Amino acid sequence: MIPPPTSQGTVPFRDGETWYRVTGELGQGATPLVVLHGGPGATHDYVSSLATLAATGRAVVHYDQLGCGRSTHFADRGAEFYDVALFLDELDTLLAHLGIAERYHVLGQSWGGMLGAEHAIRRPDGLASLIISNSPASMELWVREAARLRTDLPVDVRETLDRHEQAGTTEHPDYLAATEAFYDRHVCRVVPHPAEVQASFAAIEADPTVYHTMNGPNEFFCIGTLRTWSVVDEVRAIDVPTLLLSGRYDEATPATVQPYFDGIRDVRWERFEHSSHMPFVEEPEAYRSVVAGFLAAHD
Repeated sequence: MIPPPTSQGTVPFRDGETWYRVTGELGQGATPLVVLHGGPGATHDYVSSLATLAATGRAVVHYDQLGCGRSTHFADRGAEFYDVALFLDELDTLLAHLGIAERYHVLGQSWGGMLGAEHAIRRPDGLASLIISNSPASMELWVREAARLRTDLPVDVRETLDRHEQAGTTEHPDYLAATEAFYDRHVCRVVPHPAEVQASFAAIEADPTVYHTMNGPNEFFCIGTLRTWSVVDEVRAIDVPTLLLSGRYDEATPATVQPYFDGIRDVRWERFEHSSHMPFVEEPEAYRSVVAGFLAAHD
């Protein structure tokens, strides 16, 4: 069961507000954990089960990034507004507002891990450790590996995906159904998806502005502004203990994660044998155990 928030609120940011929730008491117990959700353009809901880490005696902070969920939406803005710098600034603003910028851990999942890496590369003084969960170090690697994973799909599914991508009809019901076949293998193997995962997918569908602008129509057809994103040549700047997490069937394949492992000095990599992109849903007890142990070792 996902525990209710101890507190929640909003932070003024740019022309809007960033919504957040805190489980546990800030300023008490162990170093707080800030969770960065994926997408870009998803919501905190699908990673909300990580709030159970508050039972170990630390506050856990979730928030919805600008343009997502309960934070302010700007559906009329595009690539000139939604970029990596915006979300780095938002994270810094949240840390300062909550009064935890002097000491905190970060766990970023998928796009959240990419954002977390960008944050750590800048060497903020208060960052105690970094967890990069199911995240690529390069979108070029991500796209290449997604193409490889697609070759294992049934022929009719592959043909459907190819046909509609070439025609630009990625909203067609047949294309969406074929997309689900990929997702059920490489995004979340718990089918039907838990309510919190469904909530984040529904939020993207309701307002896909950020997701479509930065990523594209789905997880493997990446035509947005992040298509050339990479930190492969920058990860050596990360100077905090780092934990890499991925699943055996993950769309974030070993090849996409390897540059983090090769480039970060103090790094450890844990892989979950029965999971894809969401081991916190697919193997929740094992995932929380690994995360809790790592955080406790670096408080």
